[in-house]
Amino acid sequence: MIQGVFLPLAIFALSASSTVLYGRDINAPILKAYDYIIVGCGISGLVVSNRLSEDNSVTVLCIEAGEADQYESIIQDPVYVGADIGGIYDWDLETVPQLQLDGGARPMPQGKVLGGGSILNAMCWNRGGQDDYNAWEGLGNPGWGWDGMLPYFMKSETYTPVYSEEIAEEYSIHYNPAVHGFSGPVQVSYPKYFYPQSGKSINLFTALNYLGIPTEFDQAEGNSAGAAFIPTDLDPNNQTRSDARRTYFDPFTNRQNFHVITGQHVTSVLIDGVSSDQEANVPTFGSNNNGDGSAAGDTGGLGFGPGPTIPPAEGETSHRLARRDPSSASLRILGVEFATEASAPRQTVYATREVIVAAGSLHSAQLLQLSGIGAAPLLEQFGITVALDLPGVGNNLQDHCLVGTFYPYNNVSYPSPTDLTTNATYNAEAEAEYNSDKTGPWTAGSPNAVAFPPLTLITDNFASMLSDANDQQAAEFLAPGLDATVVSGFGAQKATVVDILDSEHNAAYEIINNNAGSLTVSVMHPLSRGTCYINSPDPFEPPLIDPRWLSNPLDRQVLIEALLFNREILAAPSMAELLPAQFVPPIDANEDALNQIINNGIRTEFHPSGTCAMLPLEQGGVVDSHLRVYGTQNLRVVDAGIFPLIPASHLQAVVYAVAEKAADIIKADNVGVQPSQVPTSSSSINATAVSNNTAALATNVPFSNVSSFLNSSFSPSVATVVGPTDTSIAVSITSVSVRTSDLVSSTIAISSNDGTTTLFSPIIPATSIARDTAPSPSTAAVTSSVREFSEYTSTPLTTLSAGDTIFSSATSLAASSLADSLPLDSTTSLTIPASSDATTNADQDTETSMAGTLSQTVQETSTSAVVISEANLPSSTNANSPSTSLSAADQQFLTSQHTFEPTSTPSPIPGGFSIDIPNLSSSIVAILTSDGLSPQVASSLEPIILGTLSAIEQTSAAATPTSRSSESQDNPQLEAAITSFVDWLLAFFHLD
Repeated sequence: MIQGVFLPLAIFALSASSTVLYGRDINAPILKAYDYIIVGCGISGLVVSNRLSEDNSVTVLCIEAGEADQYESIIQDPVYVGADIGGIYDWDLETVPQLQLDGGARPMPQGKVLGGGSILNAMCWNRGGQDDYNAWEGLGNPGWGWDGMLPYFMKSETYTPVYSEEIAEEYSIHYNPAVHGFSGPVQVSYPKYFYPQSGKSINLFTALNYLGIPTEFDQAEGNSAGAAFIPTDLDPNNQTRSDARRTYFDPFTNRQNFHVITGQHVTSVLIDGVSSDQEANVPTFGSNNNGDGSAAGDTGGLGFGPGPTIPPAEGETSHRLARRDPSSASLRILGVEFATEASAPRQTVYATREVIVAAGSLHSAQLLQLSGIGAAPLLEQFGITVALDLPGVGNNLQDHCLVGTFYPYNNVSYPSPTDLTTNATYNAEAEAEYNSDKTGPWTAGSPNAVAFPPLTLITDNFASMLSDANDQQAAEFLAPGLDATVVSGFGAQKATVVDILDSEHNAAYEIINNNAGSLTVSVMHPLSRGTCYINSPDPFEPPLIDPRWLSNPLDRQVLIEALLFNREILAAPSMAELLPAQFVPPIDANEDALNQIINNGIRTEFHPSGTCAMLPLEQGGVVDSHLRVYGTQNLRVVDAGIFPLIPASHLQAVVYAVAEKAADIIKADNVGVQPSQVPTSSSSINATAVSNNTAALATNVPFSNVSSFLNSSFSPSVATVVGPTDTSIAVSITSVSVRTSDLVSSTIAISSNDGTTTLFSPIIPATSIARDTAPSPSTAAVTSSVREFSEYTSTPLTTLSAGDTIFSSATSLAASSLADSLPLDSTTSLTIPASSDATTNADQDTETSMAGTLSQTVQETSTSAVVISEANLPSSTNANSPSTSLSAADQQFLTSQHTFEPTSTPSPIPGGFSIDIPNLSSSIVAILTSDGLSPQVASSLEPIILGTLSAIEQTSAAATPTSRSSESQDNPQLEAAITSFVDWLLAFFHLD
């Protein structure tokens, strides 16, 4: 099994783009299986991968859909914060039209790059309030309160205090060493330039204090309600971004047990006993090949559809599979499937301990749903087998929504960040200062001077607002049709949020100050809940993201009060010195006008979370307090999707801490636990005996069913017939989704009606492995059946004794030619000799049978069916094989289905032939397509054709006509193979 599955992985890895560091290269060949597989190499994925790989006795693989950045200035230099959103490292996602606002869709940027959002974000580093995390614990998650989180906030950072006591005093930056880390991976510090309009003695902080909003001198203490100058993930030595890649990966590439591959999109999680989504398992050829959305950075997009998708109400669809109750199920995760793009073959890698999903709150929910874990009505809507009916997946989406403002300062004596874009000379000087000294305005790109005002200190209406929220029915402002458990969970969350907001120690919203006249306001404790649902069974189609911002009226009221409070800030004496002009919103805007500005201006603060919530199962939870997905043994989620409530904070520091804590939980849970073997079984297959053609069978031969496929991750529908003698059997296999690696590695268990079970292992034909074992097929791939059998099984062929049986290799050939590109619905009749003597002359017929099988496969493929009869199988018997004892009726049954013959016999080619493989390789798909085949079939046939051509060329290209004639007398099988193949090639391409 192992080689058959994993040789293709080594090949793709070698051919992928390679980033050379100073240890193991990104995308170096990967192993056959890993202890831990992490899906997504963003913040949480790299943290968990790094920490688990500290134990050199385990192996860790992190799979990232994006590529590694190239250390571009737009990524590393703080002046460019936000500039690369919408660029090559962004998924370019967008929401569905927000009908509760202005009806427009909004961009939803997410990092598609090694390091994830830490490559694109605004670099802000804060934690939120203690009550935020105590609320997590209060919602049923022991160990996740402030005291449980603080050690991990500290573990992730190396905090460097501000470099000047004068600056510290002016900007109210004081710190408590007891709550900071000083030896963690992420560098946390302050810029080497401060805009004066944020200082304590003048302007913003003074105005806030004037209005009763306190200053929090060290937000890391968990007292966040007030003004604060927050640090950033900034390296204090070179003033560059300190992101997840450069802190948790780059310094550790010399770890031989820590592997990362990029540019690989995980299409499904493989669940033992559950057939995967067919569209996830086979290449697709739709309009979206890379999984990216279509966001253009504005609100003019059309979104993913006419509106948000709502799961069908209970009873509207019938279940393909009986629902599995997550409270009693215990599914084991085998590994994952992945591909470079939608039209590429799927690859498989297995996990012997755990699969850990860290794809971000949006893609993690999507991946679970695609894999059969989610709300049953939603999955059935797209024909996905329900592995676990887990309604919380994709629900409980929370986000900090913001509204931008525009109050340009007209006092030109104050420097402004806008000078960098309006004054070329000033910008050039600032750039030169940054490059030479790592000081100046280019170090100050992040919005550090912020505030988190509590509701109780900005409005007298807070009591009535909270009373109204408290009186809401749980389902009143949620999306319709939600499962009762999800509604129940929101009821518990709502009560908690109301309590949090009813305290002057907790933030209601954030003021984001850009030092240029914008005091953007963002809701910190929203009650609005959105959804993230699959839009297709195709894993490369972006999900439908519906944040439903402001669907709960309390959130809108908070924003109105925040905008009104901005007027008071701007009117305060210290801010009046800046001569602000109140353009958006206008100074005289009434509530209707403010609502219009809100409806038009709402955007994301890039903090989607909560879609795989850590809540009790009965409250719509997806993971438990150990982050294990309910109903599974070894599947976890470790990203922002697990937040039961979004904290009043920028999220990156929180995600780092969650991932650090998750790594410790996973390590502890695996102490003393032995890793499983590479998966050796899948679901049993309920198959029935073939009902047609049974009259031809001898009456004394029992029928048998294929009871299971061992060492395989697919679950085909299988029927078998044993007979008509005790020396050979015919097996008919019908499968809707088969992959080369599955068939190559499968062992069939046949249970007879007499109670006995026999295992059959495959002999792998040369042409079936040519595409998987070498970038360019060669004669080396055309090996004997004996050698191939030894390579792919632990039992040498020579040790077989009379009575042993061998699973024929023809099914693997059929799968090789098709299954990596499209669903395969095939019936394959196999002759299985039971005597070891029957295999001794297998070598001599390999070349002869290869061409016949190939021609049959190609011919039948053009009509979307593959039928390979006994006459086409790579011969594993000689003329005296017991298989010749099949009755005439049985022989007719086995051979009647294949009817292809070349349209004519080609004339001899004077002087023989030679093949220009590179040129043929570049055009063969086009030739096949022009002949009427679909692109996916053409692509799958190319390596088979090339493999055979290459084998023939290697044998014959150097020979003269005379020598070939002599050779053919010595080896008539080779001559027959060449003639048969040329006949077919010319006939199929109509070149005859």
